[in-house]
Amino acid sequence: MYIDGVFSGGGIKGFALIGACAAVEERGFRFKRVAGTSAGSLVAGLLAAGYTSTEMASLVGELNLKNFLDSRKTIIPSALTKWLFVYWRMGLYKGDELECWIAETLAARGLRTFGDLAPDALRIIASDLTNGRLLILPDDLPKYGIDPRTFPVARAIRMSCSLPFFFEPVKLRDRISTNIVVDGGVLSNFPMWLFDKDNVKKVRPVLGVQLSHHLTQQPTNKIKNALQMFDALFETMKDAHDSRYISRKHEKNIIFIPTEGSLTTEFQLTNEKKLELIELGKKNADKFFKSWCY
Repeated sequence: MYIDGVFSGGGIKGFALIGACAAVEERGFRFKRVAGTSAGSLVAGLLAAGYTSTEMASLVGELNLKNFLDSRKTIIPSALTKWLFVYWRMGLYKGDELECWIAETLAARGLRTFGDLAPDALRIIASDLTNGRLLILPDDLPKYGIDPRTFPVARAIRMSCSLPFFFEPVKLRDRISTNIVVDGGVLSNFPMWLFDKDNVKKVRPVLGVQLSHHLTQQPTNKIKNALQMFDALFETMKDAHDSRYISRKHEKNIIFIPTEGSLTTEFQLTNEKKLELIELGKKNADKFFKSWCY
């Protein structure tokens, strides 16, 4: 049976999404259309390319995540120089290695541009800071004078994964200006709304996988200093809009995977921890499917 899938962001915690996909496959479901933000966009892209959960687990199991931390070279290495790069380049790491790996992995299955996919098969969320708007890829590319069919899927995923100040933002050039694009989670970390149209009956069930607690079990933010307030501010900004939407409409169709104890940017993750996250995703998905009525 075909279903549509939406995958949330969560950085390195996205390994848990693979476990959820394994539970989906075990029950005979297949994804017809997929969408995602940040880590969720990567999983969605791999699914669109035809990778199974087992193949995804094998890919990431062999991966040295530290290779993605491609800082810029300098003849004067120092902490000050690193932060100067953050100031001028707007990110600690270039993100080129991540994009290259994504491009090679997708190309191995014949997926290079959105033109290689059926219409609406894959949709990715990013944030256009220059124009202050949410960016749906490939749908919004014509607004920038770009033919969606020629746009690389790997670049779209790279945009969606550009965690502010961690990876350098992507510059999307149109006929007039250069637009700064960062992580889709800034504006919509869990875009369940993508497959929801007013007064239009769904052709297939839509299943969401979110890397967080259930809506009624969200832990409160502990705020005792400015850094904790910044963390709480970013988390609230990232999740508030989506939470309000799904609390009204789609809660029963969402697999919630609490991933406390794992950091979004934990690129030193051990193979053991990778497997733990994958198993966590499968465990929560298995529990969800015991009562899911679609």
